[in-house]
Amino acid sequence: MSKKLKAITYAAGAFIGLLVLIAIALRLFLDINAYKPRLEAAVAAVTGMEVSVNGRLGVGFFPGLQVTLEDVHIRNRGTELVTASEARIGVDFLALLKQDVRIRRVVLEHPRFSIERGPDGRFNYERTDAVRGPLPGLNLANLSFSDGTFRYLDRQSGSGFEAAGCILDANHLQLAERDRPGIMKHLSLSAEIVCESVRTREHAASDLKMTVAGKRGVFDITPLTMRAYSGQGSGNLRADFTGAVPHYHLRYTLSQFHVDAFLKPLSPKNVPEGSADLTANLSMQGKSVKAIRPTLQGQVSLRGKNLVLKGRDLDQAFARFESSQTFNLVDVGAFFFAGPVGLAVTKGYNFASILQGSEGRSEIRTLVSDWKVERGVALSQDVAIATTKNRVALQGRLDFVNERFDDVTVALIDDKGCIRAQQTIHGAFNNPVVENQSTLKALTGPVVRLLKQVGSLFPGGECEVFYAGAVVPPK
Repeated sequence: MSKKLKAITYAAGAFIGLLVLIAIALRLFLDINAYKPRLEAAVAAVTGMEVSVNGRLGVGFFPGLQVTLEDVHIRNRGTELVTASEARIGVDFLALLKQDVRIRRVVLEHPRFSIERGPDGRFNYERTDAVRGPLPGLNLANLSFSDGTFRYLDRQSGSGFEAAGCILDANHLQLAERDRPGIMKHLSLSAEIVCESVRTREHAASDLKMTVAGKRGVFDITPLTMRAYSGQGSGNLRADFTGAVPHYHLRYTLSQFHVDAFLKPLSPKNVPEGSADLTANLSMQGKSVKAIRPTLQGQVSLRGKNLVLKGRDLDQAFARFESSQTFNLVDVGAFFFAGPVGLAVTKGYNFASILQGSEGRSEIRTLVSDWKVERGVALSQDVAIATTKNRVALQGRLDFVNERFDDVTVALIDDKGCIRAQQTIHGAFNNPVVENQSTLKALTGPVVRLLKQVGSLFPGGECEVFYAGAVVPPK
């Protein structure tokens, strides 16, 4: 061994020995817990939040200088913002010798993050008005946690979600020093996030996985995958927080999801069985659900084949409708076509009555529901179903800004796409008005059958085509 190598070896050994001696001395002679109130007060003074460490503090030197805090709580604006059973904070030892505190690594065990947007529109992580001066910057080589829970609640709209069983591994996390409130526009990081489950009040997903790359407030989440309703979802999201209002662009596909699982909250009795594909390409902006709604732009599509509805024979009901006018076509249209734009349109009216039958069976051979969304209003592009013997199509607009049906027409159509019978619906989602058939369409059964027979003698007659989309007539 050369003299230089021996010198380096001895120096390294001496340095390690010194660290060991310091660690032993600290544990024997220094009561680190005596500094807990000063630590809590210092963090509170900088952040303007209430910080408490209900457990013990500890100091370790392997790997590197590390401070351990047990049972950590951070509160702000009267709410619990962050809790963790344990936090391990890695400190740059050499910088500390120069009286410069540099946190390089943070590891959290069983953390719970609770983000709330209050009735006043402010988030619970924003500092109170009493706290003055710029917020300090942050530069972490690594932030990680395991078995975490993330909860979000918007008290203005009542919407929210909870993600549980989450694991995060973030690198190169930087938060610039800033004078004004707001975190996202000053944040940069790259991260991997995995969550076992994500739940809202009515829906649930599992196996959420995402890769996040962001710099100075612009974040790309690619890929974004999860399982929902026994289907596999994948897509990407771009979020831009650099302006006064956040901008989002979402592309997502949920393939082969089970329709019965999706529609179960609407009617637990009878729901269509089978699989469908849902795709969305949407852009939006805003700080809340209410603000985002009028900015929605893009395309949404739901498509399926060979769906089965038990308890109701739709073809038999359609045949009766043409003669008796007792069947509600709007029930069929609203129920089958509301999927891509959400169940909200079904909550104020009993569209689920179509599912209350106890006899018969229907096969929905084809379902196409394509919508264009402009400023929060969904406009039908190609919306129709085909049963074994019939086709039903829909035209109109769903106004999610004002929560209204805008002259939605549901029609039973013939092979040419012309109307055999129709009904319209308009008004508020929670109190819609269903218009009856016109006098011509409400003719008695024998007259209708006579007109059909006359029509068959003179094929090729003129008609106003109501539907000319992708759903072909049954053979």
